[in-house]
Amino acid sequence: MSTATLKESDRIRLLNDTCRTTCVGGQVLMTAGVNALTDEAKATVLSTVRTFADFSGDNDPHGEHDFMNFEHDGVTYFGKIDYYAPDMQGGSEDPSDPQKTTRVLTIMRADEY
Repeated sequence: MSTATLKESDRIRLLNDTCRTTCVGGQVLMTAGVNALTDEAKATVLSTVRTFADFSGDNDPHGEHDFMNFEHDGVTYFGKIDYYAPDMQGGSEDPSDPQKTTRVLTIMRADEY
């Protein structure tokens, strides 16, 4: 099914899920706290982001899969997708249009938010 035939929130969710699960269709950033983890812990955190499926009304009120929170080794982590214009100089005018949007997935410790 083409993304053009989906309603806006469904298109955004599909694009966000693709970015999150494949690291394609956007940029992935990690904060200093995540980057400082051991390679093994960092791999676990990144894998958790890629496979996260615990979306609910509490963490995903618009059904767009643009935020996740989870714990690893007693530390809470967040993953947040933001939408920028292709030139990265401001927000996207239409996050449902991949031609008008650069997605940025930031993975961070909750205490870095």
